[in-house]
Amino acid sequence: MRRIRYGVAMSLDGYIAGPNGEADWITMDPDFDFSTIFNQFDTLLVGRRTFEPMAHSGQAQMPGMKTFVFSRTLLQRDYPDVTIIAENWEETLTTLRAKSGKDIWLFGGGSLFRSLLDAGLVDAVEVAVIPVLLGGGIPLLPPPAKQATLKLTKHKVHKTGIVSLEYAVQQIAT
Repeated sequence: MRRIRYGVAMSLDGYIAGPNGEADWITMDPDFDFSTIFNQFDTLLVGRRTFEPMAHSGQAQMPGMKTFVFSRTLLQRDYPDVTIIAENWEETLTTLRAKSGKDIWLFGGGSLFRSLLDAGLVDAVEVAVIPVLLGGGIPLLPPPAKQATLKLTKHKVHKTGIVSLEYAVQQIAT
């Protein structure tokens, strides 16, 4: 079965974006081999609020990945190169996980992560902690959310001060 892995950058104080969705605080680290990271996935899951800036910048898709956008307001006919999921998302993801292929990248955002985590559909949480304090913004896991128990599976401290943490999701509270 394919795994759904939430991969995200986060500030030290727990935000994945600034108060207005800003990501300009995310620093690049030469240690990160993005082509190796991207090659682990063939499917991208994004929420509407993450997708809209991607689409407006002309990057509605990542090369080599099929993109699924979770939205009750976007129309499929307006975005023919992606798949819009408005309902029955748990069934869709269960079917998608059962198909052969690479892992599935849950790219954003926080509300989508919360929904999938609460439904028991997230297998791993992979966070690059950026050494910055934002003081506010979009949290990694917006409330209300179920408690989740995680197990550290990998970590690395980079020269830039970024800390990469990878966790397996062990249990979701009922």
